[in-house]
Amino acid sequence: MAVFAQTHAQSLEVSMRRAAGAYEQRDFALAISLWKPLAEQGNAEAQTLLGAMYWQGEGVPSDHKEAARLYLLAAEQGYARAQYDIGFMYGFGEGIPPQDDGQAYKWISLAIERFTVKNEARREQAIKDRATLASRMSKQQLAEAEAAIKAWKPKQ
Repeated sequence: MAVFAQTHAQSLEVSMRRAAGAYEQRDFALAISLWKPLAEQGNAEAQTLLGAMYWQGEGVPSDHKEAARLYLLAAEQGYARAQYDIGFMYGFGEGIPPQDDGQAYKWISLAIERFTVKNEARREQAIKDRATLASRMSKQQLAEAEAAIKAWKPKQ
């Protein structure tokens, strides 16, 4: 069983690297063909990267509703970039999902907690965005958002 798990992990890593390389080369069709099955299997990174392609309309028609769906699936698993992206959509997006400062504050705060050192620039931007959100929220809204942050648990 350990050999299967190791082989699966290596295969996943190869597929993710291959898709990232295709994306960098602007071969969006190949990137999508590699990320989509992984996203459908619940891989949070693939869901997030595919969501970004839908957000930008890269290789697929621009579809912010699909981007939000994919971001939320990955965010619920605890993937920091997706948490930031869905938080941004709630707070500053284009109406899909509808603006909700409390949800935006929650997701961006969770992302800030999870960003690694290699994502320091994203973390700094998230801190600025959270401050903007906080400035337009009431004390009650902030308290409710903080309670939601404390109650949140990642889905498997």
